[in-house]
Amino acid sequence: MPETIYDVAIIGSGPAGYTAAIRAGQYGLKTALIEKDPYLGGTCLHVGCIPTKALLFNAELWDHLKDAKEYGIEGVASRKLNWASVLDRKTKVVDKHAKGLQFLMRKNKVDTVKGFGKLTGPAQNGVHTIEIKIEIKDGAKTTQLKTRNVILAMGSEARMIPGLQLDDRVLTNIEILELGSVPKSLIVVGSGAVGVEFASIFRSFDTEVTILEMLPYMVPLEDEEVSKELARVYRKRGINFHAGAKVEKVEKTKSGVSVTFTADGKQQKLEAEKILIAIGRKPNIDGVGLEKTKVQTDRGFVKTNEWMQTGEPGIYAIGDIVLGTPQLAHVGAMEGIVAISKIAGKEDKPINLLRIPNVTFCHPEIGSVGLTEAKAREQGYNVKVGKFPFTANSRASIVGEHEGFIKMVSDSKYGEILGVHIIGPQATELIAEAVTAMELEATVEDLMWTIHAHPTLAEAMLDASNSVYGLAINM
Repeated sequence: MPETIYDVAIIGSGPAGYTAAIRAGQYGLKTALIEKDPYLGGTCLHVGCIPTKALLFNAELWDHLKDAKEYGIEGVASRKLNWASVLDRKTKVVDKHAKGLQFLMRKNKVDTVKGFGKLTGPAQNGVHTIEIKIEIKDGAKTTQLKTRNVILAMGSEARMIPGLQLDDRVLTNIEILELGSVPKSLIVVGSGAVGVEFASIFRSFDTEVTILEMLPYMVPLEDEEVSKELARVYRKRGINFHAGAKVEKVEKTKSGVSVTFTADGKQQKLEAEKILIAIGRKPNIDGVGLEKTKVQTDRGFVKTNEWMQTGEPGIYAIGDIVLGTPQLAHVGAMEGIVAISKIAGKEDKPINLLRIPNVTFCHPEIGSVGLTEAKAREQGYNVKVGKFPFTANSRASIVGEHEGFIKMVSDSKYGEILGVHIIGPQATELIAEAVTAMELEATVEDLMWTIHAHPTLAEAMLDASNSVYGLAINM
């Protein structure tokens, strides 16, 4: 029988990889999806986005129960948290979607290949050879796979403080999802999405939480006003926060960990039951054979052009390993679509970095897109800003969530929307309207004339656009 030659082989089955595989199948390409782990879905589905958000939903329900009396619901003062059931529900959510991915691969005629994929060099006569290492009971065996195109989608893993070893007290996003009980105290190093989300979860369950951030602000990639608002609300919730904090030493104690850090020019010491390291993620490129190709890297990230092509013909890269694009599941997924469209010769469109939504599912939620006010001013725009607080939104009153605001950054010359920054209820959903408006090149005036249903949280977007010109109706 003739040897199978695939049109495309994808190494890694996270959101970037599985999205690319599905789109390739939809376009009729002969597709292989190579995955070293025993399941499809990668970090996001199994130890990242999905299980974390499942826990956040539990935490939100728990917080509502604390205020049940305010909503006229009696008899819940004796509520009890069953942590094992919380984790069980999280696992069920993950398992459901993992099975869904297996179904989608069959539906789109994608061959799933178990094993560690490794490049063997440039293509020979237009065909790449991938070495597949498969773990077996007595060791490992190796096979080969032939393909005309390769997409690298190996994802990333948590960065660790040098010299620090993981154990039952020193945790990353993986270990913290499997804790047998809610810790009495937790130190979180890093205040990006991972750090502030887990801080939010465990504070809801009455853990004493302290966040240490090396940079001057919490969620430092967000607009400064959003960062300050989150810090204010977190202090109100009882979450301690130290900005400009440099961790110098982490030691084991009899009951947990001790952290020595410097902040405000003073050395300080904290003790807690657990510590979560959330200082970013590093790309998984080790052992994949990049050195045998013309694929270029920078600080461990793979260089690509706007079509996700690397320096080696026929080899593409998508997702968390790509240089210069945010490590977000939805970014990796769209990069997969871009790469497959290029391979299939279909209509293509590169990603616009200023149209990427950034979402953080802490409480209150954060959603943002485009330029911050500071960045817009740095780039020379004549900036006009509108801001509308959720305290003035009737739907926010109904759902009992008044914290936060919508901030719209625009160019005063033509009313171009440069960025939208939301902190408050359902911010991760509301930001989609701003992304759509910017993608369609709508102006502030276009949003001002867009009828929004009443009473909704989305009306705050209408008021925010009107507030750019001092015309907000509800304030």
